[in-house]
Amino acid sequence: MRKILVIGAGKSASFLIKYLLDKSIEEQLHIIVGDINIQNAKKLIDNHENGHAITLDIFSNQSRKEAIENADIVVSMLPARYHIEVAKDCITYGKHMVTASYVSKEMEELDTVAKNKGLVFMNEIGVDPGIDHMSAMKVIDNIRSKGGKMILFESFTGGLVAPESDNNLWNYKFTWNPRNVVVAGQGSAAKFLQEGTYKYIPYNRLFRRTEFLEVDGYGRFEAYANRDSLKYQNVYGLADIKTLYRGTMRRVGFSRAWNVFVQLGMTDDSYTIEDSENMSYRDFVNAFLPYSHTDSVELKFRHALKIDQDDIVWEKLEELDIFSSTKMVELKNATPAQILQKILMDSWMLDDNDKDMIVMYHKFGYELNGKMHQIDSTMVAKGDDRVYTAMAKTVGLPVAMATLAILNEKITTPGVQIPINKEVYNPILDELEGFGIKFTEKEVPYLGYNPLNV
Repeated sequence: MRKILVIGAGKSASFLIKYLLDKSIEEQLHIIVGDINIQNAKKLIDNHENGHAITLDIFSNQSRKEAIENADIVVSMLPARYHIEVAKDCITYGKHMVTASYVSKEMEELDTVAKNKGLVFMNEIGVDPGIDHMSAMKVIDNIRSKGGKMILFESFTGGLVAPESDNNLWNYKFTWNPRNVVVAGQGSAAKFLQEGTYKYIPYNRLFRRTEFLEVDGYGRFEAYANRDSLKYQNVYGLADIKTLYRGTMRRVGFSRAWNVFVQLGMTDDSYTIEDSENMSYRDFVNAFLPYSHTDSVELKFRHALKIDQDDIVWEKLEELDIFSSTKMVELKNATPAQILQKILMDSWMLDDNDKDMIVMYHKFGYELNGKMHQIDSTMVAKGDDRVYTAMAKTVGLPVAMATLAILNEKITTPGVQIPINKEVYNPILDELEGFGIKFTEKEVPYLGYNPLNV
């Protein structure tokens, strides 16, 4: 039996582990799932004869190294900052490695030694990053094969609640790590190219600079810019592109309401709040407002943010119960972002039978034979329930498929890489269609920058 070690049994691991277990008999696989909480691993294995759960603490050098040495290939589903310790052990013991996370600087530095050892270190093969790379490169490569020249590329992804489970005013629920949602966009200005000009959006303006998108059958969405779209110029071979933009999708109206938290400073994760464990939600909100011995917290809040009482934004805030004097923070030495996350988790966690939804939208503008063309490509995937989510499906299935392809020597190019080559993306995209993860492409009038008129 060939041994696959999966480290981490969190929200995105359900479909990954199920896929590998379903393939385990025909492919002669033994799936070892390691997690700090062994019950998480046992639940996903569900007593399958070819699965085995172990307690694995990533900070325990001995248990981590033993588990990796005993495997034929390693899948890290840990938070991104912990992949590097796993990667170093994979180098030491000569094991291939797969992750869904962005390639870090530390991971990139392992490229030469991985190549020298003939090891495949596949990264960014989840949904975003992952399916976005593969689906985009398939169209871009096809355009180039016809002699087309890329002028515009825009890509948007959203992890959202499915329409049938959309029952709050924000039209949103957490479908992945809530912390990443709360701190999204922080750290640096969003950078992108628009019609040949470099553009920047600082964090304090990020959620007020949105654009609208229409997805057939699912209505209207809005999108705000991701942090750094420019790094994909070289990755995708788009050195001469005029417009390059990547963004995150939400339902219309989300960003304007979320911007309230940004402007007040509630998403800040850089300092802790004194005596936070004894604060009510109301105390937390009041901590960001001017002192007044006469005005209520609600009145000060509306005045500070210039929100009318009949504004839908105000209704959204009230729905979160952030002005409650009885609900307590109960987090010691917490940052504003950590407290806001706790408040939001009261309202935005998926219920048992809720379904989530992944929406992806690509725009490709190109010049061919003296004419401008545009292709719009969309994908919508829905989850089954709060465990087998669309997020887990679109993250976990590509990871699992790549893992098996590497094990079966169908992916052999060594080194630290992402899935932008045909040997990787063609078979995986084809297989994903069988799981309902399929893109719909259509020709639309080109509305962007036109170099033929310059």
